Amino acid sequence: MSGPAAAAATAPAAAEARPAPEPDDAAQAVVSLYARQKKIYPRAVSGWFARWRWALVWATQLVFYGLPWLPWNGRQAVLFDLAARRFYIFDLVLYPQDFIYLTGLLVVSAYALFLFTAVAGRLWCGYACPQTVYTEIFLAIERWFEGDRMARMRLDAGPWRFDRLWRKAGKQAGWIAIGLWTGLTFVGYFSPIRTLLAEAAGLALGPWETFWILFYGFATYGNAGYMREQVCKYMCPYARFQSAMFDHDTLIISYDAARGDPRGTRSRRLDARSQGLGDCIDCGLCVQVCPTGIDIRDGLQYDCIGCTACIDVCNGVMDKMRYPRGLIRYATQNGLARRLTRTQMLRSVARPRVLVYTAILAVIGTALVASLALRSPLRVDVVRDRAALARWVEGGQLENVYRLQLMNATERPQRLRIAAQGLPGLHLARAAELRVGPAQAQWVTVELRLPADAAQAAGAGVHPIHFEIERPAGDGDVPLRLQEKSTFVVPQ
Repeated sequence: MSGPAAAAATAPAAAEARPAPEPDDAAQAVVSLYARQKKIYPRAVSGWFARWRWALVWATQLVFYGLPWLPWNGRQAVLFDLAARRFYIFDLVLYPQDFIYLTGLLVVSAYALFLFTAVAGRLWCGYACPQTVYTEIFLAIERWFEGDRMARMRLDAGPWRFDRLWRKAGKQAGWIAIGLWTGLTFVGYFSPIRTLLAEAAGLALGPWETFWILFYGFATYGNAGYMREQVCKYMCPYARFQSAMFDHDTLIISYDAARGDPRGTRSRRLDARSQGLGDCIDCGLCVQVCPTGIDIRDGLQYDCIGCTACIDVCNGVMDKMRYPRGLIRYATQNGLARRLTRTQMLRSVARPRVLVYTAILAVIGTALVASLALRSPLRVDVVRDRAALARWVEGGQLENVYRLQLMNATERPQRLRIAAQGLPGLHLARAAELRVGPAQAQWVTVELRLPADAAQAAGAGVHPIHFEIERPAGDGDVPLRLQEKSTFVVPQ
């Protein structure tokens, strides 16, 4: 075979024998959708804002760890007794029916967060958020055992020798101890903490108490010890919607680029302006102290939690260079753009958004405090006996049966008298005088009777009545009278 026919016949074999083309590098590249988190080693910092931050760490933890141990009226000062459905907050005794106060507290907290954020950014995150507070505590333990930033980096890069082993073990022991004590304290708000501690020491904790101590302790250990900035950047929703509360007159931690750029290293003895440099010496300390690892010089970022560590460290550098402080400072975007003074920026705080938040917060807060102050020390609920709405009893009288729940919202016993009004001749089958113990809820069955002639005069139907619960004066109690509405049924 020769010519075109032979060429056609040999073409498939040649194609099979020819090696396949090598794919280019781009086709071979593997694109990962997950970037390994680079560990951040925050550097220790001191300064005015750092002292404020630690003051709030101490204040919040003294309150959290101390309140369950504070004695009050023969119990701990704050106790949420879920089994008995009683919630004790100093002299307040709350019932599940008082859930509205929790709603009011949450609304006040939300508007306070809105107000503080509109005025000065993430103040809550930087100073009082539990994630920030416990990260500061865990970092302090880490620095105590492993040293500051460079020492920790060298330790992690080095081999596993005795020095590294005992430092890591000591740090872990400290973290675990704080986590477990935090979990114990948390559960101590719901179960008497002295009893809880004795049970824990004797390994006699119940299953639910054990679960919540370990769960809350592990959450504290993991979030503050390992996750740290990832909680703030990826898990906390506040970082995502904070921009809705910011505007150009919100005080935020800002780098003054007009003053600091161009950046560059220089000797303290040389005039930076003559070399065309700004005040920033590009030392990178503001990045090293940042707990989320950002560079504040890149502008406003949602990763910034407002901890002000960069302000403290930059002010220290400016002092050493004999430059004015405030290269990184609290400032507004309008203030930096228009070169406003501090006083001019502070005047912009009283803007409509802030005034509206303040007014709403003041109204709701005042209403909540007033409601708690004027709250009755006695609550009454009336429930009709639905087994028999009305029945005729001896003496030709018509009887309706009710169940009254009397809730004593004080820690003193109360003597009460019950009466009923609303229809002529309406009376109790037997006198109802009783004693309700401290912080007790008591159910009382009450039979109301109406003579036959009075029932005939009232006519068939449902008639409005009201119960009167009276607390006479005595034993240091002021007179009290409550009225609770109900109905009396007259059958046809």
